[in-house]
Amino acid sequence: MSGSDAVGSGAAGPDAEGYAGLRIERARELARRHGWASVRVLEPGAMMTMEYRQGRLNLAVRDGVVERSWEG
Repeated sequence: MSGSDAVGSGAAGPDAEGYAGLRIERARELARRHGWASVRVLEPGAMMTMEYRQGRLNLAVRDGVVERSWEG
């Protein structure tokens, strides 16, 4: 899906796991457009809290590209 505008979606809206392969700028833009309340970007080795927050999209990023994405 690299460089694509496509993000997986289900009946409830955009799939939190569908952002892998996108450049971080594009992923943030699409996340806002799809209504995510907040976006947390995590570089390699970044510290993060483990609480679940509904409406938050987490993006694990390396070299400006999303490697993994998940809700919470």
